[in-house]
Amino acid sequence: MIELERMKEDHHEFLDILFFTPSEFEKAGGAWPIRIGHNVAKSNYHIGPRTTPYHYLLFVLEGEGTFIQNGQQYPLRTRDAFCLFPHVTHEYWTDPDHTLQKIFVAFDGAYAAELLSRIGLNADKPYRPGVLTSETASSMRAFMEDVRRPQDGASDLGRLTRFLGLFDRIARSPATKSLQPDAAIPWLQKGKEYIELHFAGGISVEGVSAHAGVDRTHFAKQFRKAYGLSPVQYIQQLKMDQAKRLLVQTALSLTEVAHSVGYPDLFSFSKAFKKQVGLPPNRYRTTEQKRE
Repeated sequence: MIELERMKEDHHEFLDILFFTPSEFEKAGGAWPIRIGHNVAKSNYHIGPRTTPYHYLLFVLEGEGTFIQNGQQYPLRTRDAFCLFPHVTHEYWTDPDHTLQKIFVAFDGAYAAELLSRIGLNADKPYRPGVLTSETASSMRAFMEDVRRPQDGASDLGRLTRFLGLFDRIARSPATKSLQPDAAIPWLQKGKEYIELHFAGGISVEGVSAHAGVDRTHFAKQFRKAYGLSPVQYIQQLKMDQAKRLLVQTALSLTEVAHSVGYPDLFSFSKAFKKQVGLPPNRYRTTEQKRE
């Protein structure tokens, strides 16, 4: 239950809001919170038409109303989510007989829109019905309490952790999981990107195909058809390309290079390198350094 005594009252609402000044650490990341709060609308509550410089993610805790953005009108009901996008005219108001109660967070950063896409919201679809869970609402309230008294130890790191954790919680909820852009990425592309990121980490084709969400045999067959190499050959190629860079551009020992690209020992690395490149790694290093 929202405590009105903690809230500031004005002519059209009761409002509890906390403002943040992002640190340099926060601004070095992709997105950071600007403010967080919740409100209880009075019967005359009406916002806009206006714009905002930030992204605002709002959830309806109770009540009913109407939201307009980009010329589209949406009904607001309990558990609905809607987003105000920067520099886009928006307007929203309450049903006088069922006044809105909302909880919200405003944020900024180059990847703010990407965060929203993870929960199925974008400039063309700024509204999603029924996505607020009790866990998400509790998480936002806990966020507010955590940062309300900075003297108790809240920090920019804690604030950012709370903020990103909030989006992670929303993205993993059943109501939004299927809306994430990752669900629309072709499985073959997902597998290839996984290989390119983790090729030196001892991955297997079984693990890659499981990440892509398809059978191993089918994955391997379609991968070869699309890219001209089997997954194993592609992993090997990436390892060798990285090994060649390390041999030429660093002073790492041969054993250190072997470990860096995922081989357990120098012998297995040297054998694989010579088979792939045509020279043992020490000779390759010497030859390439003489060319420079």
